[in-house]
Amino acid sequence: MADLLAESLNKIKTYENLGREECIVASTGLVKNVLATLKQNGYVTEIEEVEGGKFRSLRVMLANKINNIGVVKPRHAVKVSEYQKYERRYIPSKDFGLLIMSTPAGIMSNREAKEKRMGGRLIAYVY
Repeated sequence: MADLLAESLNKIKTYENLGREECIVASTGLVKNVLATLKQNGYVTEIEEVEGGKFRSLRVMLANKINNIGVVKPRHAVKVSEYQKYERRYIPSKDFGLLIMSTPAGIMSNREAKEKRMGGRLIAYVY
């Protein structure tokens, strides 16, 4: 089994480092939700679904603001009181970057989850 989220985020990171303006990644529900969170926080400018060939894909317009992005494996269960521990582990500095969480209310950033006082599973990080 391939981890399509990890492949997509790695491709975005590579294209950002090359200075490209757009990237085409696999289209799954999880990838769409993670990219929507990135768009909401300004790391990606536009997401567009493209149909062609066998599989659906997403065209992602890059904002060239990503220094590093990746998937967290294993996906840690995080309580509200433990956010700071994981922020220190995956983000280089306070208020620089974010963690992407899977919560009962859907995929969201760690900042939103803190405001809503929700725990969840840690999926990815970006800064």
